[in-house]
Amino acid sequence: MHERMTSFEGVSLIGGFEVPYRRHADTDTIAQLTAAVVGVLAQCEVPHHAVDGLGVSSFTLQPDHAIDFAWRAGFTTRWCMDDCLGGASGIDLLQHAARAIQSGDASVIVLVSGDHFGASDFTSLVENYNRATRSHLAPLRTGGPNPLFAMLTQRQMLAAGLQREDYGRLCVAQREWASLNPQAVYQQALTLDDYLASPMVTDPLCRFDCVPVVSGANALVMTAEDHPLAKNARARGLASVSIRALRAIHNFDQQAGDGLHSGMHLIRDRLWADAGIGPEDADVISVYDDYPAMVLAQLDDLGFSPDHDLPALVAKQLAPRLLAVNTSGGQLSAGQAGAAGGLHGLTEIVTQLQHGAGARQVDGARIGVAGGYGMVQYRYGMCANAVVLERRA
Repeated sequence: MHERMTSFEGVSLIGGFEVPYRRHADTDTIAQLTAAVVGVLAQCEVPHHAVDGLGVSSFTLQPDHAIDFAWRAGFTTRWCMDDCLGGASGIDLLQHAARAIQSGDASVIVLVSGDHFGASDFTSLVENYNRATRSHLAPLRTGGPNPLFAMLTQRQMLAAGLQREDYGRLCVAQREWASLNPQAVYQQALTLDDYLASPMVTDPLCRFDCVPVVSGANALVMTAEDHPLAKNARARGLASVSIRALRAIHNFDQQAGDGLHSGMHLIRDRLWADAGIGPEDADVISVYDDYPAMVLAQLDDLGFSPDHDLPALVAKQLAPRLLAVNTSGGQLSAGQAGAAGGLHGLTEIVTQLQHGAGARQVDGARIGVAGGYGMVQYRYGMCANAVVLERRA
């Protein structure tokens, strides 16, 4: 019998909030993070003084850290955490925060991620992302991760029999979801012809394959299921969202691999065994979509394409939106607000499971899955994680 050593019982997510993403916003990172925290506390009716735990992920908060933001926000915390795992940061924060609540280190935790990029901030980030990038890529003036993912996409196309049209159909489907999301940066219709005619960035990636850099932030509130604030939220109609299973892996020798896997294939079986269900039971899914190739890699690794036929997955499930993937529009249409990208999909899953997604709401959503992928070195990502969430009445 499988023993659930990774149980996260007794912990609830009681709300998620997103500051509307914007391009060329006249703001700063602290303002974005603050707006997200204020918004989620108001949504959940959590008083400021009740917060005793804080987790922060941001590239542009530097030289400040989580403790500096806690001071600026006026929080007195018993648990405080900085996270720098990029697209894996949201689920990483979630994992550690859940353990903090279970152990009694904190009772009400806010997780917040976000960034605002000034004119030179993004260039500085991609050239100094880590020592490997600074030493090996920046001197080549590659301009960031686009060439890396172009080569990975070429390899995926050859291995899986994919064509540019397949990636285009994925982007079109996510734009259709975004058209139902009033907070998405790009909501206007996108056709396959538009995609194929768009300017090439680096072969085979066109403009619509690359996430648009925006400013924004996301925040979540966590507490124990039996905490009075969780009970109050439920009494007001905000369903609690519990963690049914969560698995993570770091530094999994991806640098020696071919990049065709996200790392989630190494945690998939344990994730679903912990959850006691399978991929077919998921109602809504969010995976980190910095590029379309990574959407397909993660869905395949998580078991949503059991025969590994990625062209069929696109044609039969994603293009007609029968599989509800990245219902916010994903970062490809909603935008990537730096480190907020690690929390964006998780916030969308919480919103869907609380049945608060408006026109894009997935009917009767009860089980949600979110995946994170991050910390690209001069080859591939070093961190992957995934969580299965469940709506509780």
